[in-house]
Amino acid sequence: MSSSAIPSQINLLKAKVKVPQHVVYRTFPAETVVLNLQTGKYHGLNPTAGRMLETLERAGSVSEAATVAAGEYEQPQATTERDMCSLCSSLLERDLIEIEAGDGGG
Repeated sequence: MSSSAIPSQINLLKAKVKVPQHVVYRTFPAETVVLNLQTGKYHGLNPTAGRMLETLERAGSVSEAATVAAGEYEQPQATTERDMCSLCSSLLERDLIEIEAGDGGG
């Protein structure tokens, strides 16, 4: 999906996040550095956003990742889902993640 077509929060929650081959990231104590190898641009994520990215990459959907993060950070599910969707939108705009439409069955 192209970065110009950012889905609504409802659709995004059902989607699976994938880190494309042209993107690498590394986590350090103070931040996670994400590098787009095609553009040569790197982006820094705070520790919470870095952990969210790791969770997104491993989860079956954004909603599933939000459930894990809500538990880890002891935050309400709705707040965490909103934060996850905001992070995904930001990463999509920078071509640092790709999303695959979810099937809604889960």
